Amino acid sequence: MSIIEKAINKLEKEIGNKAAKAYGRSKTRMKSDKERMRAPTSKKEDMPLNAVVSNKLANEAANTNYIDIDLGRLNQLGIVTPTQGKTQIAEQFRIIKRPLLTKAFAKKNNNLIMITSALQGEGKSFCSVNLAMSIASEMDHRVLLIDTDVARPSIPNLLGFKSQAGLMDILLGEINDVGDVLIKTNVEKLSLITVGTAHSHATELLASQTMAMLLEELAQRYNDRIVIFDAPPILLTSEARVLAERMGQIVLVVEAERTTQQALNHVISQLDSSKANINLIYNKVRTFAGGEYYGYYYS
Repeated sequence: MSIIEKAINKLEKEIGNKAAKAYGRSKTRMKSDKERMRAPTSKKEDMPLNAVVSNKLANEAANTNYIDIDLGRLNQLGIVTPTQGKTQIAEQFRIIKRPLLTKAFAKKNNNLIMITSALQGEGKSFCSVNLAMSIASEMDHRVLLIDTDVARPSIPNLLGFKSQAGLMDILLGEINDVGDVLIKTNVEKLSLITVGTAHSHATELLASQTMAMLLEELAQRYNDRIVIFDAPPILLTSEARVLAERMGQIVLVVEAERTTQQALNHVISQLDSSKANINLIYNKVRTFAGGEYYGYYYS
């Protein structure tokens, strides 16, 4: 046999061995693939119960509305925060909240507190957020802040987040579960509900049986919860008067050197039919040091 023939035979033998090995690997892969196909797939019902529960909780957490409030920004705006030290404004709102908390659970629905004013711009939303933040620092209470100023909602702007579905959407039947509009925050004991979609019949919606049932749920679901409503000005809209009928306590913000005695008398006369306790915050009083003072008077 010539040298060339020997070389060809050797090459054919090597190619044949490589092909056989490749074929063997191919058969092994096919077998493995078939075995995987025959193997039962992992189903939710086959998972351990603790794994199913963990997955459910993880999904619920992922679907929960949450905002991270910039507490440093609030401090700059003069708003009380849990991380803030002992400041003048923090001390003032400690004084303001104490009588409200004392009465909160003495009578049914007394934990429903409406903050309002005679006119726009007297500081009601500022006081609402400060009061909510101050109550959120309590050991024994949690607080839910609800924006009900349909015409001019201020809570999202003050706390630095975009408005979303809220109270009006529940009353319109667009959302069925209050949990779907409840916003958790990085302040552990503070939750929020925005006013939601504006509506021309907001007064009628707030006066509806749906609203009455919602208030009942909010007031009774947690025995330590304080619910604060940032309401529209009494003399500018009818919504606040409707809300007042269902509140346990009302806080009226009065701006020093601006709110007239006539306006104040008019507001109180509008609230006379309400069975709620009426309290006053005398806001923006200038002190000798040039700061502002938040006086509190209640009846």
